[in-house]
Amino acid sequence: MADETSTGTRRGPLRKLPGVTRVSVARPLVVTAASAAALWWVAAAPVAGAASATVSTVVMAKDFMFAPLSLSVTVGSTVTWTNQDDEPHTVVSDAGLFRSGAMDTHESFSFRFDKPGTYHYACSIHPRMVGTVIVQ
Repeated sequence: MADETSTGTRRGPLRKLPGVTRVSVARPLVVTAASAAALWWVAAAPVAGAASATVSTVVMAKDFMFAPLSLSVTVGSTVTWTNQDDEPHTVVSDAGLFRSGAMDTHESFSFRFDKPGTYHYACSIHPRMVGTVIVQ
């Protein structure tokens, strides 16, 4: 026969211990923005050793700069550059490996990195806008 607790939930039979009083305390679940972000990050992280796992990473073009400035990814990852400025931008590899067209506001360009190395890129319209992708 189950006992009903003060919170109205049903539990199995409780063993009474001599000299011990059972007190049930309901604890509210508090989720902060930081803990929610940490849970999302863990859930979204790729499984180690998964051969088919690909990672997509976003680089923003905003305020006439790329953010993040330098990015480390694993082989097979896709990097997407998104223009968040009111001016057009491009993404051009120094080695000629990839080249976007002019991207207007909210437009994107993606490239999949299949080989390890360090890849430098710039905006051909605004040459001071530079960035680096490190593929490991």
